[in-house]
Amino acid sequence: MNRPVAPDALVHYVASEKLADLKPPASVLPPLPLALFRTYFGTPGTAVITLACVAILAWTLPPFLSWAFINATWTGTAAQCREAGGACWAFIGEKFWFSVFGLYPFELRWRPATVLVIFAVMVALSTQRLFWRRELVYAWFAVLAVMWGLMGGSVLGIPIPGLEPVGTRLWGGWLVTIFLSVFGLAMAYPIGIMLALGRRSKRPIVRALSVTWIEFIRGVPLISLLFIATFIVPLFMPQGVEIDRLIRAQIAFIVFAAAYMAEVFRGGLQAIPKGQFEGADSLGLNYAQAMRFIVLPQALKITIPAQVNTFIGLFKDTTLVLIIGIFDFFTTLRSALGDSNWLGFATEAYLYAAFVYFIACYTMSRYSQRLEKDLNPERVR
Repeated sequence: MNRPVAPDALVHYVASEKLADLKPPASVLPPLPLALFRTYFGTPGTAVITLACVAILAWTLPPFLSWAFINATWTGTAAQCREAGGACWAFIGEKFWFSVFGLYPFELRWRPATVLVIFAVMVALSTQRLFWRRELVYAWFAVLAVMWGLMGGSVLGIPIPGLEPVGTRLWGGWLVTIFLSVFGLAMAYPIGIMLALGRRSKRPIVRALSVTWIEFIRGVPLISLLFIATFIVPLFMPQGVEIDRLIRAQIAFIVFAAAYMAEVFRGGLQAIPKGQFEGADSLGLNYAQAMRFIVLPQALKITIPAQVNTFIGLFKDTTLVLIIGIFDFFTTLRSALGDSNWLGFATEAYLYAAFVYFIACYTMSRYSQRLEKDLNPERVR
C-alpha cells in the first residue's frame, strides 16, 4: 500500500544552468605523437598526401623565405633593393601612406586619419553585444555623416565652416574601400530583408516587384551595374543636375548587395519551422509583430555564415571600381607601381594587397564564428 508523502519530504532537482561538455578521460585520449601519426599516416592514401605536401613545402618554402626575409630590403632605395636581390619591402614602406590616403592633399591628411580612428572605434563598439541597442544604429548614421563631412568638407552640399572642400576624385586608398563596403553593406542589409519578405509576400504586385529586382540584379555582373551608374544614369538626369561619381558607384554596390542578401535571408525564412508561424498566430500577433519578435531573429541567426560569406565577397568586389576610375586601395597600389623610381616591384605590392585583404576577411570570418557560437550554440558543431 502506497503511503502519502508529506510535501516537505519532496525533493526537486531542477537544473539551473547547462553543464559544459566534458572531455574524454585522459586515459582514453591517445598520446600526441600517436594522434599525429594516425592523422597524417593512418592510411596509405593520407601518407602519400602528407609526403607530397612535405616535398612541395621543402621545395618551395626555403627559396621563398630566403627571398622574403633573409635577403629582403626593409628600408632603403630602389637601387639598394635591386642590389640585394631579395624582396623590396622598402617599396611598401615608401608607398604605405599613399595606399591609405590616395591623392588626398598632404596638408589635410589629418582629416582622413581622424575618419579612420572614428571608424575603428565604432567597429570595436559594434562588435560588443553590450552596445547592441537602437542607439547604436543612430550613432552609425551620425558617424557616417561626420566621416563624409570631414572627408569632403560638406554634407548634402552644405559646406562645413573651417573645412576646405576636397572632391571625391582625390579620395583613394583604404578610405574609399571602407566607404564603399561599409556604406554598401549597411544600406543593403535592411533592403535585402525587405526584398526577402516581399518575395514571400501574398500580394502579387509586391512579390512580382521583389522577384524582378532580385533576379535581374543577380543576373548581371557587378561591372555592368558600375558602367550603368557611371555612364548611363547621367544621361537621364535633368540639365544641371549631377550626382557624384563615388555616390553613383555606391548606389550600384547597394543595389547589387541587396539582391544577394535577399536570397540569403529568404533561405533563412524558409528554414524556420511552420510551427513558429502558427505559434505567433496563436499568440494573436500580426504579421509585423510575428516577423519582428519571432521569425526574423531566428532567420538572421541561422544565416550568419551565409551573410558573412556574402559580406566578404562584396568587400573584395570593391576592387572593381578601378574600371570607372575610382582609386580604392588596390587601384591606388597599382598606380604606385607606375612610379619610375620603383619599377619592377609588383610582386611585393600584390603580396602586400593580398595580406591586407586576407587579414580583413579572416577577421570577419573569425568574428562571425564567435558570434554564431554565442547566438546559436545548439547549431554549432
